[in-house]
Amino acid sequence: MECRVLSIQSHVVRGYVGNKSASFPLQVLGFEVDSINSVQFSNHTGYSHWRGQVLTADELHVLYEGIKLNNVHHYDYVLTGYTRDTSFLEMVVDIVQELKRANPNLVYVCDPVLGDHGSMYVPQNLYPVYKNKVVPVADIITPNQFEAELLTGKNITTEKDAVEVMDLLHAMGPDTVVITSSDLPSRLGDRFLVSLGSQRQVRPDGSRTTQRVRMEVHKVDAVFVGTGDLFAAMLLAWTHHYPNDLKMACEKTFSVMHHVIQRTISYAHELAGPGRRPSPPQLELRMVQSKADIEDPAIVLKATVIS
Repeated sequence: MECRVLSIQSHVVRGYVGNKSASFPLQVLGFEVDSINSVQFSNHTGYSHWRGQVLTADELHVLYEGIKLNNVHHYDYVLTGYTRDTSFLEMVVDIVQELKRANPNLVYVCDPVLGDHGSMYVPQNLYPVYKNKVVPVADIITPNQFEAELLTGKNITTEKDAVEVMDLLHAMGPDTVVITSSDLPSRLGDRFLVSLGSQRQVRPDGSRTTQRVRMEVHKVDAVFVGTGDLFAAMLLAWTHHYPNDLKMACEKTFSVMHHVIQRTISYAHELAGPGRRPSPPQLELRMVQSKADIEDPAIVLKATVIS
């Protein structure tokens, strides 16, 4: 049976960010994707210059109403990422709630884009909307450490802290939480960073269990834009295929990320030349060239079950 995804994310003309980073890999894996752009920019904001438009809540409402009028608003998943407007984000929540009333099995995957490394890169007033309205209706969330700490009010300095933060996020609503990156020390050394995931499940007898995993991920000395969008899309896809196996879903997701990033960095260094740091245009994700890895990723990163 065909799975349909409503993807509400940013869009750039140049490169793979937002909806372009999500739609192509999801389509490769057989999902039917309807895309609504939260912003439309000439390129991502890592470039020196950019131009474009930001979609308003009213404009989002008009687009959604058009979909409803044609009776094609039947979705299995909703996927959201970067936005800068509170009313737009509140409209997203209204749409998700309406779609869930129509399909109680709908899964909402949210990348709560707030900031990183101790600072926010969206307006401060988005934070309470994410905490009080978005996260409670989400089923899967993919915060980084800073975002997870911000949403829960608890700092992460140990793996035990991270587990407690994920449990706090579960209590807010989502059954699956993946902290995509953290400052925790890796057991494999300084060239790796630690990611953690947690999934609540209901057993046939009605009791609950929680699976938690840790991933050791290769660090890359470069700044990529669009990787968060790709990650959320791949976690959507692989949790769909492995709904009760977070370990396998994470191994598939992180392995796709590894292959895409390695291909991108190799290409970027080739373009930049010896001794030169690649530029933002050279670091655009090599998505089309990674089609085979997206479809059937060789598992190069293993997850460790921690509970």
